[in-house]
Amino acid sequence: MRMVSIASGSSGNCIYVGSDSSHILVDAGISNKRMEQGLNEIGLKGSELDGIVITHEHSDHTKGLGVLARKHHVPIYGTKETLEEIRKQKYLGEYPEELLHPIKPDVDFSIGDLEIKPFSIDHDAANPVAYRIQNNHRSVAVATDMGHYNQYVIDHLQGLDALLLESNHDVNMLQTGPYPYYLKKRILGDYGHLSNENAGRLLCCILHDRLKKVLLGHLSKENNYEELAYETVKLEITEGDNPYKASDFSISVAKRDQMSEIITV
Repeated sequence: MRMVSIASGSSGNCIYVGSDSSHILVDAGISNKRMEQGLNEIGLKGSELDGIVITHEHSDHTKGLGVLARKHHVPIYGTKETLEEIRKQKYLGEYPEELLHPIKPDVDFSIGDLEIKPFSIDHDAANPVAYRIQNNHRSVAVATDMGHYNQYVIDHLQGLDALLLESNHDVNMLQTGPYPYYLKKRILGDYGHLSNENAGRLLCCILHDRLKKVLLGHLSKENNYEELAYETVKLEITEGDNPYKASDFSISVAKRDQMSEIITV
């Protein structure tokens, strides 16, 4: 089972997850050209995709969806409410409606030999989800766009082999930065985004000996930078109420305009 971040950041998100025989994208928030280039770099073509699972309808998660759907007739999965919002997005252009497949939080479904477990997250979208994806006792998850986390989220992220987790902003940078007050309030609220500190605190709740890789993703361009996210999360882990130090795990930052390493579990 492999996971690769093709792009992750406030301006566009697209994560590949696959097995030897099944290939999906989590979100399609970059241009079709960049998605296909990313797939080519790991030896795949867009025509080999078995599905795209969408976390929610915001454009940084959907903007490449229309072209990919038209070109390769790839099935699209999302909650009913998310798909209803996607239907309204005129910039996606025309694509076959039969490609849209509604799913429900906490109701597992399969794409090929990948078992996909959507679970609810709190974000200012219609009915957003994160995804846990399993294959032959291996599991990875993509969890971004969460205003906060709770025990339900912690439970769904237990026992993972690899994880891409939101580390969106530094609270101080956001509070003192140029964003208008209403936007700062939205990002900091329970339906906004996870801060570096909270990403580290969430990791403290789910770390275990077999966790192979953590990618920090969905960084804000204006209110964060890679080294700050990395160091803040590491400090939270090392000083947190858990038996581990950050150096016990492979942690890196997913870039907005470059692919991550191929994570194999």
